[in-house]
Amino acid sequence: MPPFGWVDAAVARGNTLRRPSCVHRVGSPLRWLAAERAAGAHVLGVELADEAIRLGDLPAARRRTVVVLGHEQSGIPPEALDALDSVVEIPMVGHGLSLNVAVAGSLILYKLAGLL
Repeated sequence: MPPFGWVDAAVARGNTLRRPSCVHRVGSPLRWLAAERAAGAHVLGVELADEAIRLGDLPAARRRTVVVLGHEQSGIPPEALDALDSVVEIPMVGHGLSLNVAVAGSLILYKLAGLL
């Protein structure tokens, strides 16, 4: 399967959106994040960190916001942490340390939209 071919396969399997999917690929994610910051976007990471904002305290987005989601097991790569303007964490009860990345992203986007 070609790089990111799994994304195309997943989108083809079950797009429940009312509009066609839009998947953007970038050659260098770190360079892309730096360009987004330079253009005025707020770059928000979803990660466990000492300085993280709790989900309940995350304000609605007031400008273009890029959300960085890490791997479900290893999180955001260390080299990408410097590209973040802020970090948000999703408090959990129990023994788990991470949510499914789609669930985590959905919660964050819902909160950023001012709906939670």
